[in-house]
Amino acid sequence: MRAIGLIAGNGRFPTLFAQAARAKGLAVHAVAHELEADPSLAHEVDSLTWVKVGQLDAIVKTLAAHGVTEAVMAGGIGRIRSFTQARPDLGALKLAATLRSMRDDEMLRAVADFFERRGVRIVAPTDYVPEVLAGEGHLAGPAPTAAQLRDAEVGREVATALGAADVGQTVMVKDGAVLAVEAVEGTDEAIRRGGRYGGRGAVVVKRAKPGQDLRFDLPAVGPTTLEVMREVGASALVVEAGKTVLLDKAQLFKWAERLNIAVIGR
Repeated sequence: MRAIGLIAGNGRFPTLFAQAARAKGLAVHAVAHELEADPSLAHEVDSLTWVKVGQLDAIVKTLAAHGVTEAVMAGGIGRIRSFTQARPDLGALKLAATLRSMRDDEMLRAVADFFERRGVRIVAPTDYVPEVLAGEGHLAGPAPTAAQLRDAEVGREVATALGAADVGQTVMVKDGAVLAVEAVEGTDEAIRRGGRYGGRGAVVVKRAKPGQDLRFDLPAVGPTTLEVMREVGASALVVEAGKTVLLDKAQLFKWAERLNIAVIGR
């Protein structure tokens, strides 16, 4: 049976990837980050090994032991936790010494190169599960209004600038005013922060960075995103078609209808 490696972070995407890959007849050998990955992932893979953030040598050793030559990186690593709880091994320390900065894109590409030099090629998870990517147009919930579409364009413009600076992927807009931009806190907390400044009726925009490497750090939204939007009264979610992962898509669309939140792919 052909084997695929899964380097797992937080969120639902690692589990969804594992389920889809095994349904396609692949053996999935996972290396999961402690305090990030969901322990229930163990039920969806052929093997699971836990590592701490920064243990690159341990990841390579584990995948090699299972004969894995190709792997995906699915799920995020919380930025705050990566700063405070990382336990880098010798491989990670050597890699860090070569970096000009600790910005996400540079670091992730360097990590992918590190694995490839040791015989494990990193590929895009969506090569295996393209069905999780957002389509284009009105996807779920009520049809967007003209005002929402105007706010969406403002958000897309700001999100492009954010992504070019490798800051974040999410912007919250209302009546042309930017209420919040995502930084180190992540999408959900950015939405909550925007809600404190008048989020009812606001539009949440999430898009990939310019030149996004599709192997990692793709934007992702799911039912939890809509639940946080409901908390603050946001009315529309706009994502980048073809480059945004829709987690639990059927449930996401069902919740959009129930919560009266428009979901649009642009």
